Amino acid sequence: MSDTWLNSLETDTPQEGYELAITLSRRGVKYTQPDVDVLKKLRPEYANSADGLTAASHVIATNFQTVAAANNYWRK
Repeated sequence: MSDTWLNSLETDTPQEGYELAITLSRRGVKYTQPDVDVLKKLRPEYANSADGLTAASHVIATNFQTVAAANNYWRK
């Protein structure tokens, strides 16, 4: 992937920050496995796995921590 899509981690609200964290997580998977057919083949395995869903939630939470810190936890 050579397209530039992430210009900043700064967001106006925590909700926008959480959505950015999800986007970061999804793009990370896509970047790691660029073959869409493989992604579609593997999705049922982790989509129906408690461990897979927990792992995905952990990645999102880690990315949200990063975004929150970049936004000074939305303190004014």
